[in-house]
Amino acid sequence: MGESTAWVLVAADFVKTGGMDRANYALAEYLARLGQDVHLVGHAAAPGLLKAQQLHWHHVPRPLGRDALGWGALDRAGRHWALQLRADGGRVVVNGGNCRWGGVNWVHYVHAAYRSPLRSANPLAHAWHGWKHQRARRDEAAALAQARWVVANSERTRRDLIQLFDLPPARVRTIYYGCDPERFRPVSAMERAAARRALGWDPGRRTALFIGALGDRRKGFDTLWAAWQRLCADAAWDVDLAVAGRGAELGAWRRRAAANTRCALLGFRTDVPALLAASDVLVAPTRYEAYGLGVQEALAAGLPALVSATAGVAERLPPALDGWRLQDPESDVELEQRLRAWRQQADAAPWQPALEALSQQLRARTWDMMAAEIVALREAV
Repeated sequence: MGESTAWVLVAADFVKTGGMDRANYALAEYLARLGQDVHLVGHAAAPGLLKAQQLHWHHVPRPLGRDALGWGALDRAGRHWALQLRADGGRVVVNGGNCRWGGVNWVHYVHAAYRSPLRSANPLAHAWHGWKHQRARRDEAAALAQARWVVANSERTRRDLIQLFDLPPARVRTIYYGCDPERFRPVSAMERAAARRALGWDPGRRTALFIGALGDRRKGFDTLWAAWQRLCADAAWDVDLAVAGRGAELGAWRRRAAANTRCALLGFRTDVPALLAASDVLVAPTRYEAYGLGVQEALAAGLPALVSATAGVAERLPPALDGWRLQDPESDVELEQRLRAWRQQADAAPWQPALEALSQQLRARTWDMMAAEIVALREAV
């Protein structure tokens, strides 16, 4: 890349949990390792990342723990540091609507593409929910209008950006996320049994896994729950369900699941590789997903994944795995049928060759490769 250059990265978080957070962490870590002068503007960053001498941390408070209350401050701080370093040729990468600045805008989620319904009788909650969505859409449109290059995390996201914001297609580039090939890898039958014992699961039973926030219905757990109740009513259904995720609805779901010993709600977990190693299938009936890093990690780990056809990550599935694409994320009937089809084939695993090839393909693309493509694009601006 040549001599050291100043970079300004504006994002909510630079941590290893969460799709966009992990991606932003990867870009920051890559630049620092190359000896670049990196200024991070955000709410939170992993302590290990901040140990790099080349990193300068500009913390922006997250009032009351709510991102929306810090949006204005993040925008102002990002533009401040971009201005400070512009004279020295500083390169700026922002995320979506979080900062109105030219250069590269890296989009991980398109607010204009989806509005999550709020299931609450509280009028204040409805007002807050509506304000957040309108503010997010306004900020998103303003920031994208200023960007010289827009990076999409999938072709699905790229189409949304072009269609919803009338962006010139030549300005929008798809750059897929990377992977941790050592953390997410296929395991042997012995390793899977050991992983189950370590988690306290029955080594002899199959387990379906759901990973996602339970604060709203975007991830589709309600669809899975409806399908699961019918499956468990069948005495022949021999699969358990593990749910990793937190959110405002976690308590309500735990109360519903109290009488169902076939479903365990685990809350927030940091041991996702261990959960994947112990499971047999991932279920992701999302109503909207710009990409879906959790699904990619499951596939990289050699796990079958039932995923909404509209999710960005679904475009990575080859034709041989078309049966894993959920055509209607609202349909618990379809999801039930797909789970039954998976279970009937699980012992023979006819999909194994296609899954192994996809796992190798995903694991071959590291986070460094992703970061290098973004750097090359920014240097071309």
